[in-house]
Amino acid sequence: MMDMHFDSFLDYLRYERGYSTHTVEAYGRDLLQFALYINVYTENKSFDPRLIDSDQIRNWLVSLLKGQIAASSVNRKLSTLRSYFRYLLKQNAVDKNPLLLVSGPKKKTVLPSFLRDRDISQLLDSDDFKDDFEGIRDRLLLELLYETGIRRAELVGIRESDVNISAMQLKVTGKRNKQRLIPFGKRLKEMLTTYLEVKQKAVTNDSGRFFVRQNGEPLSPSMVYYIVKKRLYAIPTISKRSPHVLRHTFATNMLNDGAKLNSVKELLGHSSLASTSVYTHITFEELKKVYNAHPRTKK
Repeated sequence: MMDMHFDSFLDYLRYERGYSTHTVEAYGRDLLQFALYINVYTENKSFDPRLIDSDQIRNWLVSLLKGQIAASSVNRKLSTLRSYFRYLLKQNAVDKNPLLLVSGPKKKTVLPSFLRDRDISQLLDSDDFKDDFEGIRDRLLLELLYETGIRRAELVGIRESDVNISAMQLKVTGKRNKQRLIPFGKRLKEMLTTYLEVKQKAVTNDSGRFFVRQNGEPLSPSMVYYIVKKRLYAIPTISKRSPHVLRHTFATNMLNDGAKLNSVKELLGHSSLASTSVYTHITFEELKKVYNAHPRTKK
């Protein structure tokens, strides 16, 4: 069994920190997994955080790695424990933090997948889109993901009131309910205007959401994933096909075209520059490829 602070910690994440239901559930699973390990490790039927030491935590991390759990996932679980014990310290439920001298495994840096210019043209300028409601919606959906870099969940949450056509601004609600304004250009303005006109005629049941199905129901995250994945199959050169690929492409192209790192951070809705800086590695790898194409580098 978990200790008495388990539920209060999850409530703290949900209501005070504003974490999403998905994130809170992930924290809960991580803590439950750790508690079950400790119960077996110590042969105790109850979980007491006051008795946890750094060796027990390290042994748990080793067991996860032996179970073929990726280093990134192990580090995420370790982050959950860090947050939990910081909370317990604030509540005076423990008098020490057993994670102070615990470090996670080093993870291999995997550069985000992104589309090249020719791939973007093939994706967005294709003649395969129909002129009906769904065709116009799907083309706009892809264009919006690429031109603004918003997340799938952010796109699904957009309401008609969030789209300011005249000011050419889009209001999105990101992680932890943080809102930000994203500007867009004339091309997207025209596409948004066209979509709203077609939507008004084709959709009778108005839910207030911007992206909807023909029956008026809001598009689900899984439906957005399906639409993007289906379209990305037309590009055989990429290995990953998801809405996040368009977000990666947005960030990479912005930096390649001279945008400041901090500006891209704000547009993406990142909480720190560390999350955004991964895209600088992509631009550096691109520069190396260009340089390695020089004939003198081969001698």
